[in-house]
Amino acid sequence: MNIAYVVGLVLSFAFILLGMLGFPKIDFNKLMNFVDMPSVLIVVGCTFAVVAASMPTSVLKSIPKHFGLVMNTKKFDPLSIIDQLTEVANKARKDGLLSLEGMAAEQKDPFFKQAIMLLVDGNDADRVRLVLETDIEQMAARHESGAALYDKASAMAPAFGMVGTLCGLINMCKGLNMSDGSSSLGDDMGTAMITTMYGCMLAHQVFGPIATHLRTRGDEEILCKLIIVEGITGIQAGENPKFLRERLLTFVSQKTREKASAGGE
Repeated sequence: MNIAYVVGLVLSFAFILLGMLGFPKIDFNKLMNFVDMPSVLIVVGCTFAVVAASMPTSVLKSIPKHFGLVMNTKKFDPLSIIDQLTEVANKARKDGLLSLEGMAAEQKDPFFKQAIMLLVDGNDADRVRLVLETDIEQMAARHESGAALYDKASAMAPAFGMVGTLCGLINMCKGLNMSDGSSSLGDDMGTAMITTMYGCMLAHQVFGPIATHLRTRGDEEILCKLIIVEGITGIQAGENPKFLRERLLTFVSQKTREKASAGGE
């Protein structure tokens, strides 16, 4: 679980809640001052409606998957990929490329399996790299469309917060022309202010962090796939497995390399 995300999100709402209650002098009666149903309808309702109208259905259906990616911090492991590639290199060096078909059948990662089978099928190096890099490019485009959904939501929430503010101000101004309308001025002004707050909270506390995490997860997956591309082409070129491992470790941080070296001792 992504503990940092959960803790950060909870703390951000907790600090706002304390501010609403008037910390350090807590007054729970103040909390209802920040609850306004017209503001919820304008900001939350319109934001989700416009995002749904702006994005393809395929992207909208992926929203549950997006939350799974945000919460999962252990899905992509470059060191594990490097270890597997080293094993494949040793097998190919000892028994030849055709012997890798069995390892491909056991591989759970479709991309890794495809890469091994491209070797087994005897494709030339340029074709192998072209197919795999095209796959990565298309995957990156799909990931970006997912993050763009939350970018769109981050842009729409403050915009509809401003719309709500205008609605409240318009109602307030209309009330000024009525001899008995002064009693509604407080509610109208409240709607005007609260909608802006709702819009900013949605944009910066909810949608913004999700977009950032999705791009981070996408970068992690791309890194693992680039390692696979380099590893597979190195195996095809007949590189020494030990040298290949050292070369692939250059894709990760120095700290990760030290961890890999310690694990290999």
